[in-house]
Amino acid sequence: MTLVRWDPFREFSQTTAGSWVPPVDVYSNGDHEIVLKAELPDMTREAIDITVEDDTLTIKGEKKFAEDVKDEQFHRIERRYGSFSRSFSLPQTVDATKVTAEYKNGVLTVRLPLREEAKPRQIKVDVAA
Repeated sequence: MTLVRWDPFREFSQTTAGSWVPPVDVYSNGDHEIVLKAELPDMTREAIDITVEDDTLTIKGEKKFAEDVKDEQFHRIERRYGSFSRSFSLPQTVDATKVTAEYKNGVLTVRLPLREEAKPRQIKVDVAA
């Protein structure tokens, strides 16, 4: 007969490792831009990389475990950690030279302005004489 030592925290010691996919919202902001918002909690600005190449927006990064907590101190790990990469095809109407990004309160906001020629414009109708 084999004795199994009872560990009250055994069921809490599951680790979730590997890559993860941050949730993203993409929407139009009136007729002037497309906005992309990604949830990237507990990351530093330096851990996020954004590129625009060949009409593709790519967001890459890595969310790391807290260095001040040792593995044996965890009782449960449900949040995802590791590297991620998300790519989005951009419409031809986006002006890739004017893309901006802001990271605040764990949310990355990328603004993709539309080209001037893609924005709707009002046409004045002249009265013929």
